[in-house]
Amino acid sequence: MAVGVLLHGTVTFGEAVPMEPGEDQSVVTAFGSRLRDDAEANGYGELAAHLEARARQMPGFVDFKTFVADDGERVSLVTFDSVAHHEAWRDDPEHRAAQEQGRRAFYLTSSVTVCRVLRRRHFDARDRFPSQGEP
Repeated sequence: MAVGVLLHGTVTFGEAVPMEPGEDQSVVTAFGSRLRDDAEANGYGELAAHLEARARQMPGFVDFKTFVADDGERVSLVTFDSVAHHEAWRDDPEHRAAQEQGRRAFYLTSSVTVCRVLRRRHFDARDRFPSQGEP
């Protein structure tokens, strides 16, 4: 059993138990990139915002988060609830066109890694210690 230490006590997370096949079919795409110096001038910000809004409207959408490292590398994590919904997003004509535009006008480098969820754990201190407030 995993145990975490919270400022005022010990909190048990629970065991990390692999899911049975078919139990969870979530798909997470990790999209890494480095932008070209002229990406913003070429319309990157507007297109990225539009594509994120479009992804959020797709059936089975779960989450979309983007992180930027100090060295400028960017990683977006996009989660769909099933392989079929992920593939619908992957094959969306507007998404495909934006990918091509990204290669032409925005990205110095990019990589895509697609993963199925094998196990999932969640901890929220607010569930056990409501006085902790919002993070």
